[in-house]
Amino acid sequence: MKKFVTAIATTTLACTGIAAMSVSAEEHEVVKHDTLWSISQEYGTSVQTLMDLNELDSTIILPGQQLTVNEEANKETNEETTTGSDTYSVVAGDTLSEIGAKYNVSVDQLMEWNNLESTLIQIGQALTIGEQANNQTSEEEKVNEAKEEQTTSETEESTAIEADEQVAEVEEVEPSTEEVDTSTEEGETMTVTATAYTAKCDGCTGITATGIDLNADPNKKVIAVDPNVIPLGTEVYVEGYGNAIAGDVGGAINGNKIDIHVPTKEEANNWGVRTVDITVLN
Repeated sequence: MKKFVTAIATTTLACTGIAAMSVSAEEHEVVKHDTLWSISQEYGTSVQTLMDLNELDSTIILPGQQLTVNEEANKETNEETTTGSDTYSVVAGDTLSEIGAKYNVSVDQLMEWNNLESTLIQIGQALTIGEQANNQTSEEEKVNEAKEEQTTSETEESTAIEADEQVAEVEEVEPSTEEVDTSTEEGETMTVTATAYTAKCDGCTGITATGIDLNADPNKKVIAVDPNVIPLGTEVYVEGYGNAIAGDVGGAINGNKIDIHVPTKEEANNWGVRTVDITVLN
């Protein structure tokens, strides 16, 4: 959609995090009222995948336009990852919740199996599906227990100096475990550059690619993000803005940059360009 933009950021319509999947048709002819969002839902893909396959610079499409909606490479890749394999390779648009739904497991299970500290995942990342990770952890725990028993026995028979060295090794392990637990509880926090935009402008539809109508709800807290950094649909807390939904993307929104939605042009101007901390809430 068209939007008023301050500073250097330009926000465009966004895609949702939907894992690519095999489809029967390879091309789609655009008809009146079609959007990349509606087409992605019809073919079980994502807006970003459609833009990549068709080399689109924006989400604007026209009636009669021919769009490629899937490619053989993606189809083969997904067939490999859904035929009894113990691992899954992350593709563009994937989220842990969608991968969990595909394999009928919870997000918490996926995070536990893969020792993840947050829900952020990267394209190409290999995720373990099943109890393999837990089994490996159990074996490591047994080895650690055996080492502790051996250490205790050696301590009783060794000198005072050897006992002190073994205690020091144990103390070095314990603090790192506590740091991981704290990070998980507090959520992923990062520093980003934040600009602002408004959907209230001439010619603006006000509808994001995820289907949010900003003109109907001008006070809706929505931010444009880089899906490779913050998955679309994620709830985040933005310093100085509040809780918001990652519901849009932008041509200039790459890496640690976001674009917040505000109701009016005046508020967008007042926001300007800021460096803020954001925290991923789910």
